[in-house]
Amino acid sequence: MGNSIYFIDTNVIMYAAGQPHRYREPCVKILESIADGSIKAAIDVEVIQEILYRFGALRKWELAYAMSENTLALIDTVLPVNREDVRVAVTIHRRLGPQGVTARDAIHAAVLGNNSISAIVSADVHFDLFDNISRIDPEDFRR
Repeated sequence: MGNSIYFIDTNVIMYAAGQPHRYREPCVKILESIADGSIKAAIDVEVIQEILYRFGALRKWELAYAMSENTLALIDTVLPVNREDVRVAVTIHRRLGPQGVTARDAIHAAVLGNNSISAIVSADVHFDLFDNISRIDPEDFRR
């Protein structure tokens, strides 16, 4: 897929590490492609926060830490969330929140736009609502 950089949504990491599911193997392959350098990937700090939040809520602390550390070891580009990203996220959420876009995903979308990243690998179909983002379903991803 050339020199493009792909934003990796949290659900790709979760499915790859999770129980058997139709997305598990495709997500594992995506992470393997990142590991072998076949694709360039980025996340934002919110991805790590989501991992810590989810597994913290389940009181699976060691899993939360291990997944966070493994993600940081795998993906070199970790984008910050700055003031402008938050401003844009509020605008996005005001417009698309009623259609199912969560606050976290509004932040991801703002970070993508403000960093000129146009592709997200995600199982979340609500990313299809964005004109400036091309969502690639994990089952459809080809390196």
